[in-house]
Amino acid sequence: MEPWSFADIPDQSGRTALVTGANAGIGLETARMLALKGADVVLACRNLEKGRAAVERVQSARPRGSATLAALDLSDLDSVAAFAASFAASHERLDLLVANAGVMVPPFGRTKQGFELQLGTNHLGHFALVARLLPLVLRTAGARIVVVSSTAQNFGRIDRDDLNWERRPYRPWAAYGQSKLANQLFALELHRRLSAAGSQVRVTSAHPGYTATDLQRTSPVARLFNPIFGMKPPDGALPTLRAATDPAAASGSYWGPRGLFELRGPPAPARISAAAQDRATAAWLWGESEKLTGVAFELAPAAA
Repeated sequence: MEPWSFADIPDQSGRTALVTGANAGIGLETARMLALKGADVVLACRNLEKGRAAVERVQSARPRGSATLAALDLSDLDSVAAFAASFAASHERLDLLVANAGVMVPPFGRTKQGFELQLGTNHLGHFALVARLLPLVLRTAGARIVVVSSTAQNFGRIDRDDLNWERRPYRPWAAYGQSKLANQLFALELHRRLSAAGSQVRVTSAHPGYTATDLQRTSPVARLFNPIFGMKPPDGALPTLRAATDPAAASGSYWGPRGLFELRGPPAPARISAAAQDRATAAWLWGESEKLTGVAFELAPAAA
């Protein structure tokens, strides 16, 4: 079987896609390739200067679809609420929501609402965004939600006693692993809850393996090995695109590079860690995320 590639992405004409953190890296490449295939893509970015440059890059390829920019800061729940309200008011459909944006091993910081920066941006911001846009997703036939996780889920641990690093000494990589495990727990729990409600919306997840992007700017070790091991962003975006567009990608599936240790190579089914499959932790994290964000998912169970 030939490796899955850009050529395998089905026609996306008439579909509306939202990609968070699309100003650079795999987010930009995801948006670019979706637009080339005909989608109308909204690039939701915190840095509008970089976002405008990203839109120009997408448009310079003369895609069959379109690219537009919108302001979204996932580290600020007020920005998430304002963005979601504006998006829902100006769009009749949302075929594809790609929760891609993230921060990786920054110095210790907190979001506007006081959450640890990595958990608050990577997980809680996306949790609130998906909850607020879910009514629009549910009204769109064939819609899909993709959560971008990481191989860091494999060493992640959810600390129920100190989720937001208020008492523990801060460790950037441990905090990153917790946030990416939270992404995977959220994706699987959302899949289960939508299925139980009788929804046809698919929820998939993906990771880019070792892809050299600006995300690693705060990690000297990652920057050192990027030229040796890192895939280019167009290749690193393919697992996300397969999770987003492959008709055979089932809800609950997880995609990543198929090479050694899932570090590089064409996209294929990826390994989900045991911790990410812990339903009790997923249910706890869901409830805690609703409390912390003040945003709840409206999901009625399917009729018997």
